[in-house]
Amino acid sequence: MSLLYRYLIRPLVFLLPPERAHHVTMQLFGLALAIPILGILLRRSYRIRSPHLQRTLMGLTFLNPVGLAAGFDKDGRYYQSMAALGFGFVELGTVTPRPQAGNPQPRLFRLRKDQALINRMGFNNAGVDALAERLQRTPRPEGLIIGGNIGKNKDTPNEQATEDYRHCLERLAPYVDYFVVNVSSPNTPNLRALQDKEPLRQLLQTLQEHNELQRPILLKIAPDLSHEQLNDIIEIVQETGIAGVIATNTTIHRDGLCTDTHEIGAGGLSGLPLRTRATAVIRYLRDQGPASMIIVGVGGIHSPEDAQEKIEAGASLVQIYTGLVYTGPTLVKNINRVLRQKMK
Repeated sequence: MSLLYRYLIRPLVFLLPPERAHHVTMQLFGLALAIPILGILLRRSYRIRSPHLQRTLMGLTFLNPVGLAAGFDKDGRYYQSMAALGFGFVELGTVTPRPQAGNPQPRLFRLRKDQALINRMGFNNAGVDALAERLQRTPRPEGLIIGGNIGKNKDTPNEQATEDYRHCLERLAPYVDYFVVNVSSPNTPNLRALQDKEPLRQLLQTLQEHNELQRPILLKIAPDLSHEQLNDIIEIVQETGIAGVIATNTTIHRDGLCTDTHEIGAGGLSGLPLRTRATAVIRYLRDQGPASMIIVGVGGIHSPEDAQEKIEAGASLVQIYTGLVYTGPTLVKNINRVLRQKMK
C-alpha cells in the first residue's frame, strides 16, 4: 500500500492544488468506506488493536498514542473517516466563535523536495456552532478520543481574545474530550503575542475557571520559543493547572530548505524540516518541566522512527499531518506496529 501511494496515488493527487486535493481525497475515501465490503476491508487493514498501545492520560483512555493534528479536519467533517485509518485520537479545529473565510488563496503550498508544507490558512472554519452541531448529530467511532482546538477570530483584538476562547470552550465542552488553546499559529495577526507570559497566564487561568466539565486543557506552542520563554511556559502550566502542552506548531523559519520559498511568502512551515527543532523543544520541556506535565509531540513525523524519537524525547502522545500527505495512510499503522513491538 505504501508503494501504491508513493508511485500512483500521490502523483495523481499532487496534480491538484493542495486544498483541492485535500477535499477530493477525503471525499473519495469517505465514499470507499461507505461501500459495505470495501469499508470493512479498509478498516481491518489499517487498524491495529493491542493493549500494549493503550495509554491512560488526563483521565482519558487512548486506544493508541497516534493522533491527527489540528488543521486537517477544521470543521469535524472527516473524523469518522480518519478513525478508520487507525488513529487513537483526532484534534478538530482550529475553530473560532464566528465563521471566517481565512486568508486569500493560494494559502497552502507543497515543498516536495523538503517533504514539507507552508500554510497561511488563517483559521478558516465554519465557526464553533457548526462544529458543535455536527459533533452532536454525528455518531462517534468507538473508542475515538476527540480534541477541540480553539482560537480567536481575526478581527477580535487581543485584549478581548479571552472571551473568544472562553466561548469556544463552553460551546464545545459537551462534545469533546480535551481542549487545545492555540496561541501559536503564525497566520493570525498578533496571535503569538498571546504567548507572552502575563497574557497567557490570564487566558489559561480564565479558561480553567470556566471549565465546568473539567475537560483537560493543553497549550499548543510555537517551535520558535527561546529557553527563557519555554521556562515561562512550564511555570504557567504549573500555576494554572492545565494538563500540558502540544509541541509544536509550525515554524516561521526557513533554514536549510532545498526549496526557494521567496515567491511563496509568509506562512507556517511543517513537515520534515521541523522534526529536529520540535524534538528539541519536547526534550527541553521534559527535562525542565514536572513529570506530571503531558507533552504531545508533533512536527516532522514521517516514519515510525520519527514517532519513536518524539516519545524517547519525552512525548506521551504524537500527532501527524504533513507526514500523512507525503507518506500516505499506512503511516498510522506502521507507527503503531513498531510501537507495539517495542512495548511487548
